Amino acid sequence: MGISYKPLFRLLLEKDMTKTDLRAELGFSSATLAKLAKGEPISGAVIEKLCMYFRCQVGEVVEIIWDDTPAPAERKKTSHRGTEAQRNK
Repeated sequence: MGISYKPLFRLLLEKDMTKTDLRAELGFSSATLAKLAKGEPISGAVIEKLCMYFRCQVGEVVEIIWDDTPAPAERKKTSHRGTEAQRNK
């Protein structure tokens, strides 16, 4: 699982803005800009600033990239007695 800011970068293209323009408009540090470029996690406050500036929803600036690992709700529950199938043998 990972984070992608491709939606944000597409939004910047639509608005004819560069990352540098965005940094200047919102007062981001160069470290925050580097995190965006590398797809690293940023704070919720930064995501909020982006959404407020562009008047958009979170999904319009960030997306989650899923891998093949099952979600916790999809994993079979086990106990010290094993799975239900193992107990019914």
